[in-house]
Amino acid sequence: MWGRGQADRWVWEARYVKLLLVVDFGATLVATLAAFVLRFQGAAYADWYLVLSALIPLLWVGLLALTHAYERRVLFVGGEEYQRVLRAGVRLTVGMALVSYVAKADLARGYLLIALVLTTVLSLSGRVVLRKILHRARRKGACMHRVLVLGHAPAVAQLTRQLHRRYHHGLQVIGACLPADQLAGASHLVEVPVFGALGAAANSAAAAGADTVMVLSCPELDGPMLRRLAWELERDDIDLIVSSALVDTAGDRITVRPVDGLPMMHVEHPRLSGGRRLIKSVFDVSVSALLLVLVAPVFLAIALIIKLDTGGPVFFRQVRVARGGEMFRMVKFRTMHTDAEARVAAMREQNEFSGVLFKIRDDPRVTRSGRWLRRYSLDELPQLINVLLGEMSLVGPRPPLPSEVEQYPQDMRRRLVVKPGMTGLWQVSGRSDLSWEDSIRLDLRYVENWSFTVDLVILMRTAMVVLRGAGAY
Repeated sequence: MWGRGQADRWVWEARYVKLLLVVDFGATLVATLAAFVLRFQGAAYADWYLVLSALIPLLWVGLLALTHAYERRVLFVGGEEYQRVLRAGVRLTVGMALVSYVAKADLARGYLLIALVLTTVLSLSGRVVLRKILHRARRKGACMHRVLVLGHAPAVAQLTRQLHRRYHHGLQVIGACLPADQLAGASHLVEVPVFGALGAAANSAAAAGADTVMVLSCPELDGPMLRRLAWELERDDIDLIVSSALVDTAGDRITVRPVDGLPMMHVEHPRLSGGRRLIKSVFDVSVSALLLVLVAPVFLAIALIIKLDTGGPVFFRQVRVARGGEMFRMVKFRTMHTDAEARVAAMREQNEFSGVLFKIRDDPRVTRSGRWLRRYSLDELPQLINVLLGEMSLVGPRPPLPSEVEQYPQDMRRRLVVKPGMTGLWQVSGRSDLSWEDSIRLDLRYVENWSFTVDLVILMRTAMVVLRGAGAY
């Protein structure tokens, strides 16, 4: 059983990495061919451009390998894989520009720009598609990591429920090991088989066919015992995951540094100000101004649709809370009847959300045109005006209502240290299908682990989510 489980795991992971290599190589071939055709279009060119077009795919795949974009620890789930591809694209572009400058090569800048930008975009798109295919397979129970969890019974039960709510992460809990004094009554708390005490975890993992052991915070598992467990799991090639109590803190903020022979975990503060935030502000203003010009015809078309559907005002303005608790008026296309706000109190019992949010899947206050606008998030387009005015960002936490903020516990106020956004982690992770707790958790994760590449990944994922039209109502 163990041998088959391990073999299955290595087979699908190896196949996935091979597909990534094909996607990246193929993306570069398409990009260089497109750049060649678009730039020269039958005009005279040097033969060495053909050589360069053949070399760029090899350079791209090699650079992705050097930036660890094929490592298992960054694949399958999360945004780190996409961030590494973006960084590789920037490095390849800068590197080739420097080489051409130093070598004084008369390189066509249009060819280079089209080839490298298109390479990055196509590689990212291909990886997103592969990730979606993987997640679809995981919903059917395939391509999962078989996990044995170590810890106290209540913590094991909570983690099991959380991991089994959604399967996209690929972790399937198949059993547990508990402290010896908890084994007797474990069946009332833990919903998976209990294979024994903590001291026999390595043998239990092999017997259960697990390929991963996850250790929760547990006083019984001290340093020496955890070290011996790691050695025993290494023998059987079983992964070890140690759950951190630092919830939603990304790896790039955590550094393990030895102090007098002891490994100490240093946690850096999140980057919420400084030069990187200035770059984010400049990017927000520039992109929002450009988009407002490009989508002006769309604005006119939507305004006409709303007028023909129900008459009344085209825009809906609502007071929301911005960074630091300041108030601003958020602008959206009107998707509800004009008396929608007055009907909230009467419909409160129909609320389908826990927490402070008020949402109904088939809300009778939404107009016919409003349902279509919401499905593809077109009602959000006027918020580009808020972004241009500096009240919002393209990416950030959901802008809350003052009534929601009044009910926030202290931890949730952490969301207010950054500008609210048109899109964010919760929008690309389920939109309205997410629970209140999940949306807050994702917003806090964004605040704690913000980076410019994270914003770019979220914007790319937003485009794909909106095109699907899933999870919005």
